[in-house]
Amino acid sequence: MDTAIGSIPSASDGAASAAAPSTKAPREATLGRHLARRLAEVGAREVFTVPGDFNLTLLDELEAEAEGGTGVRLVGCCNELNAAYAADGENLPVVCIVGGPNSNDYGSNRILHHTIGLPDFTQELRCFQTVTCYQAVVNNLEDAHEQIDTAISTAIKESKPVYISISCNLPSIPHPTFSRHPVPFFLSPRLSNQKSLEAAVEAAAAFLNKAVKPVLVGGPKMRVSKACKAFVGLVPEHHSRFIGTYWGAVSTPFCAEIVESADAYLFAGPIFNDYSSVGYSLLLKKEKAIIVQPDRVVIGQGPAFGCVLMKDFLHALSTRLKKNTAAYENYHRIYVPPGEPLASEPGEPLRVNILFKHIQSMLSGNSAIIAETGDSWFNCQKLKLPEGLSHPEIWDFGM
Repeated sequence: MDTAIGSIPSASDGAASAAAPSTKAPREATLGRHLARRLAEVGAREVFTVPGDFNLTLLDELEAEAEGGTGVRLVGCCNELNAAYAADGENLPVVCIVGGPNSNDYGSNRILHHTIGLPDFTQELRCFQTVTCYQAVVNNLEDAHEQIDTAISTAIKESKPVYISISCNLPSIPHPTFSRHPVPFFLSPRLSNQKSLEAAVEAAAAFLNKAVKPVLVGGPKMRVSKACKAFVGLVPEHHSRFIGTYWGAVSTPFCAEIVESADAYLFAGPIFNDYSSVGYSLLLKKEKAIIVQPDRVVIGQGPAFGCVLMKDFLHALSTRLKKNTAAYENYHRIYVPPGEPLASEPGEPLRVNILFKHIQSMLSGNSAIIAETGDSWFNCQKLKLPEGLSHPEIWDFGM
């Protein structure tokens, strides 16, 4: 029985021990360096870090592996938000690594700092369970390699964030499981159900081929579905049939009129939230729509076809559609080119249209635009995006 107050129990009290394993392992075969190597093997190049007393040993091990030329580069950040936003992305395999309590502290009924003042250390884990697709709490060395591999492979497979908590006393301890050359990551490819795919393509082709003026609209989920090439590179602005960005009442000029007057529309990977639907005010009819999600196709009010990957569906559908330029011809008929802003006079206050004219001249295929909520959204819509330029927008945080 533990009768001490505020002291470390002896080994006879049954406390867990983090003693080094009996089988010797080389110094570089530590948990921290193993993690660095596994991250590098899947293409990670940087780890955005915020040093703290629970992760200092882990950071030392990551840095030691980086100095050997086989790990990841540490990028120091000012705070947790700074680091999180640096790594953040929609539907991306982000790996969140945190320093956890000492492995001896689990089940000890102790109260630790960096907690909410209770001996239960699972609050952080429960928070992350709602926003990650996998969580690993590494508080022993025996199966740490398996937990780390499962977390990283799940992040890649699902293209979603995962959470790894590593006890603060473990990263620098060698273990035989880290000395063996690890098995390369291998993920079984996801495949469409062939019969469901064929039925979806047949139904969609019939639906679109009988339409008089159909349109195609590409959405943000096309990237995570790796379906951009199947949809002509996410319908880039240099494509000859590109007519603009559809966003309801605030679409680029003349685009909404064409989309909403179409008698059939295919939406590939859309997200219909309150922002993208302009307060759910889109003038679209469900019975006229084909909605293609990453692994599901819904045609009108039905039927729906599951286990159909978007990229497979779009590729197969492209071979079954008849050429139809009616919607583009209608757009070309009503289109009026935008005017050029007047030049600023010396000493005149900077106008928004002049600012974005300068931004337009700076853009290249190597640029990336991050449009914040507000004026930036609407003005960035007017920019002509060169081939290769990425244009993420912050939709859900409402910043």
